[in-house]
Amino acid sequence: MFSFSFKNRIAFNYIVSGAILIAIVFLFIYYIVNYSVNNHVNEEIQDELLKHLDDVYIDSNDKYLIHVDQWRAREHNTININPVFVEYYDNNKELIDKSPNLKSSNLKLFNNKNDVFIDTKLNNIPIRQIQTAIINKGKIVGYLVVAMSLEDFEIVLILKNILLITFPLILILLFLIARFFAGRSILPVRTIIETSSKITKDNLQTRIPLPENKDELFVLSENINNLLNRVENAIEREKQFTSDASHELRTPLAVIKGTMEVLIRKPRNQQEYEEKIAFCISEVDRLNHMVDQLLLLARFENQKQNIKKETIFLNAIILDNLTRFSNKIDAKKIKVITHFENDFYLVSDNYLISIIISNLISNAVKYSNYQSEISISLTNTSNEVLFSITDNGIGISATDIDKIFNSFYRSDVSNHSEIKGTRLGLSIVKRLCDLLKIKIHLESELDKGTNFILSFPLDNLK
Repeated sequence: MFSFSFKNRIAFNYIVSGAILIAIVFLFIYYIVNYSVNNHVNEEIQDELLKHLDDVYIDSNDKYLIHVDQWRAREHNTININPVFVEYYDNNKELIDKSPNLKSSNLKLFNNKNDVFIDTKLNNIPIRQIQTAIINKGKIVGYLVVAMSLEDFEIVLILKNILLITFPLILILLFLIARFFAGRSILPVRTIIETSSKITKDNLQTRIPLPENKDELFVLSENINNLLNRVENAIEREKQFTSDASHELRTPLAVIKGTMEVLIRKPRNQQEYEEKIAFCISEVDRLNHMVDQLLLLARFENQKQNIKKETIFLNAIILDNLTRFSNKIDAKKIKVITHFENDFYLVSDNYLISIIISNLISNAVKYSNYQSEISISLTNTSNEVLFSITDNGIGISATDIDKIFNSFYRSDVSNHSEIKGTRLGLSIVKRLCDLLKIKIHLESELDKGTNFILSFPLDNLK
């Protein structure tokens, strides 16, 4: 199997289709010309046959005679481009007379071939002849043979040769032309190949130049550029995530190490040891929680989590998570108001929905002020169920709202350094919402509070 380049394959496919079309046209031309010349020769021979039959008459003895003078005069006065050969035979097939242009040659008289066109040769010259019986009173009294040279057929033979010679020449010419234009047509493909070969993990900024014509290659180049944009953004996020994660993990480790170094510098009393050890334990717990969050985030970063489809009771998930955070809620004397219009059942992943609700409640409790209020509601519209959680906490500035779902990002951290956290909760919430096709909407105002709204699509409702 031959291996063609893409350019040659385009030209080859074009030439195959062109060859079929040209062959059909050439065959059509050949058969039309052949049919026309054939008919023309046959009509001329038939006309000559009828004229020479008019020169025959029958005498009183039932013998046929020829008006030789009329025949010779007509032959003399008629201009024949293609010579006509005539012979008369008696009923015994003996030659009676013939046209002078036959000279010493004779036409063939065939048996049982009357009124049929026959191709034969006269002195090695191709001719076409027709013979007919001369009949009087139902009896054959003689035969008339009329022939004509097939010189007109030379045009058919010439045409056939011309078509046979020009056919491969035209195909070769068309192949070269098709190959030239195919090469120009695939220039954007070469550009794509050359540009993509320059793109490496260290050079993701290069983009494929878009062709001038907005055709399929334009769409392909645009899609590849969009893909490169997504890949570059993903790698940048990965780099940023790795950098932030390493920084966040080093911080509690550095704190624990520093605390231990202070403890061993000199003897301490039991209370000091207990305080420092309890502090280190809390830092280890925070570190352990951060690792769990990072693993969870990485798990969904690759989107390899198998989503379960099960019936879940949304009201119960909310109440269970409120119970989990009851100690923190009581410690800050927060008033929680729940408003559920109905019992809502969803078809989704119970574990992932619980993580989303847990992080939102944890976030609301963490950033709520002392003796403030948290409102949680479940309502439904014509095509979705809405979960809303509102706090009266520190709020988020308008400039930070677009960044709040980024990993390790916290709004106004310098003014609220006493609030501890991994800064991964909202990033996990956003990733899980995208995974479960849940819309999330954020409304917040600095020093007034924050409202998160989740929209569960109708097709998830049971």
